[in-house]
Parts: sequence; structure tokens; C-alpha cells
Amino acid sequence: MILITGASGQLSSLIIAKAKELGLDFITASRALNADRQMDFDHIETLDFTGVDTIFLTSAGYAEDDIVIRRHNNVITAASTQGVKHIVYTSLSCASDHLGFALAHRWTERRLQESGMAWTILRNGLYAGLIGSLTSSCEGRITAPFGSEEISAVSREDLADAAVTVLKDTAAHNNKVYELSGVKSFSVPDIARRLSVHYEPTDLSTERSRLDTLQLLPFQVPMLMSIYASSMAGFLKTDSSDLTKLVPKPRDALAIACSVVTNA
Repeated sequence: MILITGASGQLSSLIIAKAKELGLDFITASRALNADRQMDFDHIETLDFTGVDTIFLTSAGYAEDDIVIRRHNNVITAASTQGVKHIVYTSLSCASDHLGFALAHRWTERRLQESGMAWTILRNGLYAGLIGSLTSSCEGRITAPFGSEEISAVSREDLADAAVTVLKDTAAHNNKVYELSGVKSFSVPDIARRLSVHYEPTDLSTERSRLDTLQLLPFQVPMLMSIYASSMAGFLKTDSSDLTKLVPKPRDALAIACSVVTNA
């Protein structure tokens, strides 16, 4: 049996829907009351993996690094002592190593590889929808400081399809790492041209000052700033992706980003 964590998250919700369509044998787990098993990664005593062969571990990355590392360690420790055979983990693409939230992903990859269980690491690229949401247009202008370099963003739907492909036959993907960045990169100037708006990026200091006025958690500002800075420096583009090995016909990431900008 498969257990899918993070049942209320956007990516996990898509995976759950696709797994149902395929008739996979799975249950869900999260702190939400509608999950099949209520689990809290902060409390190892709540982690019940009875009858579970495979865990699909959705990163609990919405916190400071030490908290994320502790949560992931709790899951891996509990899984290894309760007879789980395989963990599939949603990590971060290698092109994203300069991002402020990469460290906990790399730590988790290493912990999995040393766990003694079989593992599959899905190194997901940044969501095309996220790039679109950070590229909001106001009065015919996009001012987010992405620079002009290309970004290998990917559809969340494609990542869900890739995940289900692995879950259909986990043994075929034992101890494999898949780089799942988008196969067709685009830049924020490309978004501006497609939407017929002006791209007039601010500098990083101006953007940080703007973010400081919003009601964000302390770790969120540096995370967002690292996305902008990495994009400006050209570190969010990759020339190789394994996406088509798992998803034969990837969706148009640029179109998805533009749609989010238009509907914001």
C-alpha cells in the first residue's frame, strides 16, 4: 500500500486525484481531519505506517530549515523502523541550489540515500504558476526583478503526472534521481511580450523593501529574494531534464505562467 503525505497541499491533491483515476492502492496522511490517517511530522509518535510499503513524502518545506530537517528525519526514522520499503520524495531541481530553501532538500536526499530503504528522488523545478504569481502585472507593467534570463519552470500538473508514473511501479524507479525541470524555458520578458505589457524590473533592494511591508513570515522574504536573485544571475535554467521520461507530452509552462498573471 502507498501512503501519500501532505494530503491538503496543491501538488498532493493533484497526485491523489490521478492515483484515484488509476485505481492505485493508497491512503492519505496529514494533520487535516479529512486525511485517512492524521499525522504530524513534528510528533514522531503520530507517525503510523502500519501496512505501508511506499511513502510518497511531499516536502514539508514551509518553515525554517531546522524544522524541515527535523520533520523529514522523523518520517524517515519512523518509516525505517516500521517496515516501509520505499520512499518517493519531492525534492528541488539541481538548477535551484542557489535558492534559500534548497539546503533542507539536499539534506533529505542524503538522509534517504543512507536510510537502507529504497528511494526515488523527484527533483521538481519551480512551478510555472509560482513564477506567474510573482510576476503580477499592475497598470500594464511588470516590475518583479527577475532579470532577463530564462527559467526552466514546470507545470504542477506535469509533476503530478510524473509522480503517479513512479507510484504505478516503484520498483522500476528504485534508487533513481529524476531532474524534473521544464523542458522549454522562458523568461519574464517573454511573459511581458506575450501579454503585451511593459517589463520594468525594480532592483532587489526596492523589492526587499516592498516585501518587508507585507505580512510575511521571517523566512519568506529571503526565500523570495533568492528566487529573484537566482533568476537574474541565470541559475534557474537547466539544459537537461528527465521530465519527458515520465511525462511524454509536457504542458506549456509559459502559457500557464501567463494565465496566472492574467487572472491575478
